[in-house]
Amino acid sequence: MTKKNAFYAQSGGVTAVINATACGLIETARKHKDVIAKVYAGRNGIIGALTEDLIDTSKESARAIAALRHTPSGAFGSCRYKLKSVEEDRAQYERLIEVFKAHNIGYFFYNGGGDSQDTSNKVSQISKKMGYPIQCIGIPKTVDNDLPVTDNCPGFGSVAKYVAVSIREAGFDVASMAKTSTKVFVMEVMGRHAGWIAAAGGLAAENKGDAPHIIIFPEVAFDRKAFMLKVKQSVADYGYCAIVVSEGAHYADGTFLADAGNTDAFGHKQLGGVAPVLAQMVKDETGFKYHWAVADYLQRSARHIASKTDVEQAYAVGKAAVELAIAGETAVMPTIVRSSNKPYRWKIGSTKLSRVANVEKMMPKSFISKDGFGITQKCRDYLAPLIKGEDYPPYKNGLPQYVTLKNVAVAKKLSDEFIP
Repeated sequence: MTKKNAFYAQSGGVTAVINATACGLIETARKHKDVIAKVYAGRNGIIGALTEDLIDTSKESARAIAALRHTPSGAFGSCRYKLKSVEEDRAQYERLIEVFKAHNIGYFFYNGGGDSQDTSNKVSQISKKMGYPIQCIGIPKTVDNDLPVTDNCPGFGSVAKYVAVSIREAGFDVASMAKTSTKVFVMEVMGRHAGWIAAAGGLAAENKGDAPHIIIFPEVAFDRKAFMLKVKQSVADYGYCAIVVSEGAHYADGTFLADAGNTDAFGHKQLGGVAPVLAQMVKDETGFKYHWAVADYLQRSARHIASKTDVEQAYAVGKAAVELAIAGETAVMPTIVRSSNKPYRWKIGSTKLSRVANVEKMMPKSFISKDGFGITQKCRDYLAPLIKGEDYPPYKNGLPQYVTLKNVAVAKKLSDEFIP
């Protein structure tokens, strides 16, 4: 096998464990220097490839790369950028080939969610449509847990843990104040179309009356009347009501409760805060004092409370990506395969990128309670293993210690510039 360099990039919203995937990939590649010469990272995702802005990871020490395993966010920068098809914008692909040729790149690893796997799939078609040989491996990552085929997605388990812990702790707080103060607490979590993150909040409710009392999923059309009845009943029964709501909550006609009126780079609706919308709704109808919180970036960057299972799986898919490439595979993505629930066992498999690109995996009906406001035992059995175990980063002076890489730029070889 001819020795080539590899291109690795992070894409979309980052997570608490995406750097663990980078760690697994780079450490594994370094063990196969007879096949992979160097790993170049794209600065800010695929943008780094298009603009020839590459980072030489060989300039980083083994210790620094190892520290990525416990460092949140994207060490090389990420982006939200959607490649058009070769037919729509051939110039982009010609530019990619130009950069790949200039830097002897024969392996393409793209670490992201559904839109990112679409990018991986499109790049994999270069060798067929434009005659450039490149092995392309997509690597799963998304806090939304909405990629098909794989049992779960790296990044989700840690967000799920954060949400479950947060609503449990907030529930204790509200319960203690409810007699004379706050009676309703609303926590907004991520999840545009799929309610996996919101569902994770349900893990906190181990006994009757535990928070959260209401979960609002994107998969269930919002019914204001039913919601208000549930809020009032919860306050009557338990003295307070704790709510977890997905940012993608919507009415039966598809209108989001919090539509900000804009779209992002992928054409997705830009959602505003649904938590204050719900809280005001409760205030207007009941007069109950309320508080609300938007977990936002906190939920996906909380490496200090990451799930050990999630960290191990994130590292494993990075390692597997290199092994798949070395084995001659292309246009595939490593997957997590669940062997059993009790005891929880998993292994790494793989699937074709064409089965993953632009496909969203929603919460199955069997995971949502009949009233639409909670999770079933089947859902609990699926979610519980994914938040298991602690994998604390090293601490110093009371703060977690994370690594910031040098990110030394690779010298440019092309004279012209490309503006994406």
